Amino acid sequence: MTLKTIDTGFFKLDGGAMFGVVPKPLWNKLNPADAQNRCTWAMRCLLVETTDTDGRPRLVLVDTGLGDKQDDKFFGHYEPHHGDGPDKAELIASIRRASYSEADITDVLLTHLHFDHVGGAIRRVADRLEPTFGNATYWTHSAHWHWATHPNPREKASFLKENILPLEESGQLRFLDEGGLPLSGMDLVYVDGHTEKMALPKLTVGNQTVLYCADLIPSAGHVPLPYVMSYDVRPLLTMDEKARVLTQAAAENWVLMFEHDPVTEAATVEKTEKGVRVKDKGPLSAFIG
Repeated sequence: MTLKTIDTGFFKLDGGAMFGVVPKPLWNKLNPADAQNRCTWAMRCLLVETTDTDGRPRLVLVDTGLGDKQDDKFFGHYEPHHGDGPDKAELIASIRRASYSEADITDVLLTHLHFDHVGGAIRRVADRLEPTFGNATYWTHSAHWHWATHPNPREKASFLKENILPLEESGQLRFLDEGGLPLSGMDLVYVDGHTEKMALPKLTVGNQTVLYCADLIPSAGHVPLPYVMSYDVRPLLTMDEKARVLTQAAAENWVLMFEHDPVTEAATVEKTEKGVRVKDKGPLSAFIG
């Protein structure tokens, strides 16, 4: 199995929303806010080169970033950008820098269907919306699909129809709990605090376990248990889920990959007197070779 980071750029979200009840003097040290109280966050996806259980090669993209099909008013709220300018169309460029093309992707695993995770899954071609990856099967959990297509008032603004419904209309959508994604070296950890049935891929690379944390632990700064986003629909459950994951990660020396940390791609954690804390951090390649 080979893992490659796919960077789709950065965007901005309110710092208070990202850190919940944690006071600004504490979180502002971790990710300084701008004049509008917004912090910069990454949209870091993952490319997994592996085989299925029958030994056939598979190239799996985990999450797809914000995409580039929304209008200027929408993007004005989030200011998607890259280190050298406001270019939004970065997903495909990043895949090509990894020496692949969009046609090579066999599977797209969507951890959940919030717009900053699924936006790049669908593109606008002329007046049509179509899957960005025409040869791929798109995967989500059926309970989460129902949750996203019948949204609660809290999350309604995060589930955009133009990101979601074309997946079903294309015939490329399948559900993880109805046949599953049959990949060697990949298990899925389901968590329900952030949203219903968010799927976190747990990958075995040699003797190393890598957990793609999605929005359970969006950044290294969110490792302490009280650092929970206001976006979470069940914040107390998030804390319980984090505690279980972090305890096992510390005991078994897992590598945690952070989707939204603007600087740190990955880290290991350790148990301390203050609870589980970051031990070593750096690029994903530093941990898996």
